[in-house]
Amino acid sequence: MDNTNNTNNTADTQRVVVIGGTSGVGFAVAQAAAAQGSNVVVASSNQGRVDLAVKKLGGGRVEGLVLDVADEAALAAFFDRIGEFDHLVYTAGEPLLLKPLADLAAAESRTFFERRFWGALLAAKYATPKLRPGGSITFTSGAFATRPAPGASLGASITAAVEGLTRALALELAPLRVNAVRLGAIRTELWDSSVPDPESFLRAQGSGLPVQRVGSPEEAAAAYLYLLGNGYATGTVLTLDGGAALA
Repeated sequence: MDNTNNTNNTADTQRVVVIGGTSGVGFAVAQAAAAQGSNVVVASSNQGRVDLAVKKLGGGRVEGLVLDVADEAALAAFFDRIGEFDHLVYTAGEPLLLKPLADLAAAESRTFFERRFWGALLAAKYATPKLRPGGSITFTSGAFATRPAPGASLGASITAAVEGLTRALALELAPLRVNAVRLGAIRTELWDSSVPDPESFLRAQGSGLPVQRVGSPEEAAAAYLYLLGNGYATGTVLTLDGGAALA
């Protein structure tokens, strides 16, 4: 990652904030950023998960904070507390809501959007004044944005909206960089609460891909770190889907 001055740390140390950084892809991003020498802040809605993530990440350069991304006032206070930093990565979201249109309830549908889309937009709003020159925001999209499946109308809608937000903010917030990673099936605990038989689901997903398997959190994290570190990348949606778009 490009180096910028950091008033709270040494001059060659970056500060990376990962919202959703206590599990899955977000945790892998935090782990990879810390391994590169960055100071990392992880945030999620559960104190137990925050404490465990900080412990697993080895403490030291890692700070953990509780944050409800559905609470706008909490988001504003979070970034006021954080102060200046270099990169925001947003991976927060509830388990996937996979249902036929006829079975979708308005309330649960709106709740699903609350964290995955509105939380991302408001995080960008309150993070922007705190981001140092040369900084970036990286959102999380998904393969449903371009290749939806039956029962995934909400997932397709949210991921497409996030990609539109990415392109719009890349222009509005320039020269701050704004990008997104479009993920295919990644083996994380997210699937434990999204589908009845996660292992069978992931095997089936992987068998239909050119690479013949689903991705790992570490492979996903590498895509985020690439976007954080490449100062010429903005408005970019980086696809990491094992070739799903071609299958």
